[in-house]
Amino acid sequence: MFVTVDEWSSRPRERWPLLRLACLLAGAVLLADGLVLMSMGLFSMGVTVPGALGLALCMLTWGWHPLQARLGRAGWTRRAWRAGWLLFLAWVASVALFWNALAGQVQAFNAAAGDVPLKAIIVLGSGTPNGQPSPALRARLDKARELAAAHPAAWVVVSGGVDFGETASEGRIMGDYLRAQGMAAERILQEERSTSTELNLRYSLPLLQAKGLGLTSPMAVVTSDFHTVRAQRIARRIGYTQSVVAGAPTPLYLRYNAWLREYFATASSWILGEV
Repeated sequence: MFVTVDEWSSRPRERWPLLRLACLLAGAVLLADGLVLMSMGLFSMGVTVPGALGLALCMLTWGWHPLQARLGRAGWTRRAWRAGWLLFLAWVASVALFWNALAGQVQAFNAAAGDVPLKAIIVLGSGTPNGQPSPALRARLDKARELAAAHPAAWVVVSGGVDFGETASEGRIMGDYLRAQGMAAERILQEERSTSTELNLRYSLPLLQAKGLGLTSPMAVVTSDFHTVRAQRIARRIGYTQSVVAGAPTPLYLRYNAWLREYFATASSWILGEV
């Protein structure tokens, strides 16, 4: 009635069936997530990495028996296999820690933005597919509208150049959206040349200086929640000493992909010394 060690090792299909099922389901979800978002034209590390992980999990789970048979032939392959899983789990833990720290920072930023007597609000651009603000950009603009309502004397700068394949600038599309939502046209300043966060902030400065404001004026930089930490660091590096950032919620369908993308972007910026 007892199973020997040899018999147990010869029946890998019977080991941890619930774990294998969980891996297969997780892989299917990650793969579907990546494929759906890529079909929408979204390609980033936050999209392709989950898709690749999902494909790998599905393949490894589906081919578990022959893979286990091959790995069992040599001790070094088993050790390498285990080390690979340990590294993967360590990476997952690092992503979870990053997300937790980022969520806390976003909450602190938004609380601080409500306590500052703002003189200006800079809205960073994002995608404008078919000449319309993307869901993420609409969330940023709606966040800016909230701040503008609370600070009626603050100028609102919408910043962004022309998207690839587009003819209208992000700044113009963002300005049109705010005007359509009832914001007074005379308080909207449009910056229409920038193609990055740093250029958003640099090119917005002359518009603010023309209104008597500068790097030391209290202002809010509005961006998506996942982007707040990097945006604040870039603003500080440029010289915006009194700026605060306000994070708009990322649409749910893209939220975890965007936060994963920010994990890689933050790591890359840190390695390259950009922030």
